[in-house]
Amino acid sequence: MLIRFNKPFDVLPQFTDGEGRRTLADFIAVKGVYPAGRLDRDSEGLMLLTDDGRLQARIADPQHKMPKTYWVQVEGLISDAALAALRAGVTLKDGLTRPAQAQRIDPPAIWDRDPPIRVRKTVPDCWISLTLREGRNRQVRRMTAAVGHPTLRLIRHAIGPWALDGLAPGAWEETAPR
Repeated sequence: MLIRFNKPFDVLPQFTDGEGRRTLADFIAVKGVYPAGRLDRDSEGLMLLTDDGRLQARIADPQHKMPKTYWVQVEGLISDAALAALRAGVTLKDGLTRPAQAQRIDPPAIWDRDPPIRVRKTVPDCWISLTLREGRNRQVRRMTAAVGHPTLRLIRHAIGPWALDGLAPGAWEETAPR
């Protein structure tokens, strides 16, 4: 079984929490499935859950280098030089990242976030699409900050061949493994 889930903002990417915060259990009542990878509490978008250990490893294990595509709203109007740096790889405290696919995109037709991002009238923002083939802790946020454009909103749009494709926040559906 493979489940495609659109994780809302401020939901923990696990089924239990001792502090009363929202978790996957608040949305998915299927027993025996586990997340194939993580998505930070303050990030939104696609998560895959499965009961198949091999599939979970293929999706989540960085050695398989399955591409993950993120839509990222960043502070400021990102320059060609900053995009080139993301494409070449960025030096972070834990070393050089693998090269990423990075491009400016029009603001995606997406749901409003609750609560909304902070908006500063004097600082513009823009959206980029960033595709990674590795999965370091808070990597997208650290990469955009390293090129001078802090992340305001982060939505994972796709993992390998699976994408959000109109799935509403908090909604899930069973899908075919590929």
